[in-house]
Amino acid sequence: MPWFPLVFDWFKWVLMTVSSSYMSSTISTSRGTLQQTMLSPCESPNHGPSASFRPPHPDFNDVDEIDLISVSWNQDYGCFAAGTSSGFRIFNCEPFKETFRRDLKSGGFKIVEMLFRCNILALVGAGGNSHYPPNKVIIWDDHQSRCIGEFAFRSDVRAVKLRRDRIIVVLEHKIYVYSFIDLKLIHQIETLANPRGLCSLSHHSSTSVLACPGLQRGQVRVEHFGLNMIKLINAHDSNIACITLTVDGLLLATASIRGTLIRIFNTVDGTRLQEVRRGVDRAEIYNITLSPNVQWLAVSSDKGTVHIFSLRVRVVGEDSSSHLTPGQSPALFNQTSSTPIDALISPSSGANPSSSLSFMRGVLPKYFSSEWSFAQFHLPEDTQFIAAFGSQNTVIIVGMDGSFYRCSFDPVNGGQMLQQEYVHFLKTDSRPR
Repeated sequence: MPWFPLVFDWFKWVLMTVSSSYMSSTISTSRGTLQQTMLSPCESPNHGPSASFRPPHPDFNDVDEIDLISVSWNQDYGCFAAGTSSGFRIFNCEPFKETFRRDLKSGGFKIVEMLFRCNILALVGAGGNSHYPPNKVIIWDDHQSRCIGEFAFRSDVRAVKLRRDRIIVVLEHKIYVYSFIDLKLIHQIETLANPRGLCSLSHHSSTSVLACPGLQRGQVRVEHFGLNMIKLINAHDSNIACITLTVDGLLLATASIRGTLIRIFNTVDGTRLQEVRRGVDRAEIYNITLSPNVQWLAVSSDKGTVHIFSLRVRVVGEDSSSHLTPGQSPALFNQTSSTPIDALISPSSGANPSSSLSFMRGVLPKYFSSEWSFAQFHLPEDTQFIAAFGSQNTVIIVGMDGSFYRCSFDPVNGGQMLQQEYVHFLKTDSRPR
């Protein structure tokens, strides 16, 4: 996985406390400066592993029996973070290797959110963490080995999302948007009950898009901050279970708590571009991810199968890049153009199979005309997995049982994927040396 340069300015963090009747949070930052530094995928930072996480004296935990609390991808899917009962660990995916770990005796973390591959992370403690409660977000600078900011709330934090200019904190009924430079609140969004902490961000430097549940069942709210526009999309009849944006925020993929259908929408006008079917039986969707070229979509669920679907949406920028003005992104071109929606649909190298009775669409039940998965990989049904696309038609899968899979699929014929690599990352001694 290539490393892209991140250029950040030095900026001052000021000491402040925010408290008001409409915002149930307080913010505190440490004095000094913050430098965002790239961390090598194969080396630890210069300082020792026992970083000063505050007392009581953090250190490596050599006990094999460690509980895994959470797993999450970074923004480019090249790394993943594992929150454990005694701290957290960061892993590189290609090649697979533990980059670094921070263990402490006060408890673990239920949320570990990376900012690409730099030294800044957002941490939220698990219920048993004596120093970091589940209603507080810690902004951790691993280069300086210290906490450089805190957000405290009156209720538990459900999710945290980062991009280079924003910090997003998701509570059950509200989402707070903060500036990364000075930690000031710049936006807040009311949502329907959101116990899953559903929220997705674009990460293109020229677009700023956020998707989250709306105020009605099955509704997704899309905030186009750069265009100063809100789009409400009635995606499903049931409550939303999973949402994912493309890197530029132009496309949105959704699933409901029924877990049978995945739908893809244009986030500017709300038009539904494609619908694919995971199955007929109800399922819990764990995650949806889109390939970087928006040609493939992967879905993991409690049915023990990762499904790959072929997308018919146009690869972003494939026909528009030659018409862009300097500094204009492909997504912004599509958002501001008058191109009909049909222009966003194009055939891909593989086609999703459908029923032989699909010609009787409108007569037989809807699932006879559905698009089914193009490729599949089978996993244990009793474990939660998240998937992402790797290089050269590969899919990377990480499980809450501590398993790491790399498998490949045939982009022309599809079918069963082939396992290429398996690692038990909690028990394998892959720590940096």
